[in-house]
This record gives sequence, C-alpha cells and structure tokens, in this order.
Amino acid sequence: MTDFERSGSRIVVGVDGSAHSHQALEWALAYAEELHLDVTAVHAWQFPYAYGSGATILAAEDFSAQARRVLDGAVDKAAAGHPSVRIARHVVEGHPARVLIEQSKGAHMLIVGSRGHGAFVGAFIGSVSQHCVSRAHCPVLIVREADRPDAG
Repeated sequence: MTDFERSGSRIVVGVDGSAHSHQALEWALAYAEELHLDVTAVHAWQFPYAYGSGATILAAEDFSAQARRVLDGAVDKAAAGHPSVRIARHVVEGHPARVLIEQSKGAHMLIVGSRGHGAFVGAFIGSVSQHCVSRAHCPVLIVREADRPDAG
C-alpha cells in the first residue's frame, strides 16, 4: 500500500464563494463519493484591517457570519447532488493559504479552485493555490473550469 492509499479519509476543499471554488467543491464531492471519503469544506476569512476611509466598520462577528453564509450556501447547493457524502464545514479566521495548509494535515487530498476572489483575477493560478501546492501536507488538486467532473 502506498502512502497516498494510506492517507486520510477526508478531502479538504477551499470554498470562498467564487465560481472556481464552487467547481472545486463539486469536484471534491464527486471524487469523495467515488472513494467513500468525507469532505471538509473550509472558508477562511480575514478581517480587513485597511477597510477604507469613511467606511462603516463592521465587527469581526459580521465577517464571520458572512463567511458562514457563503460556505453554507455553497455546500447546501452542491451537497444535494451527493447525499451519501458526509461534509464537515469550517469557517476559520486567517489567511486562506495558511488555513488550508493547516487543514491539509492528515487529509487524503486538498482541492482548491485555480482562482478565487483575490486581486489577480487574470492570473492563471491564484496565489492561494500556489501556496497550497508548495506547502500542503497532502496532494493538491487545482480545479479549472474545464476540470469539472461534468465538463465535456
């Protein structure tokens, strides 16, 4: 048995509300269903310390609640097509790459979208994805639009 086959019984997937993260979640659920694995859906958020002048300052709880709504909405929609997959949901304050790398410990695989809601929308691969590929504790799959399980 290889190390990959002995690895954890869960797949970690980053969900930030972007189209690419929705596709990564769909891919993760389809893959988990095939291999009878659990999924841990993770939404990491950071308090915007430089929120801008004149802006209404929101409490950290408001950002956390919004992150929870984004994660729950994405998971609820995607999970309907994969009722046999057990899904844990984690909303964590912190830099998305660091949070996902930490969550990757003991995981079978980490799955992320190729681009999220970051500033470099035109980039081929986002900075969070790059950090995960180079530092995760398990194999990493980066899902592009063409990688969707139902794409032709």
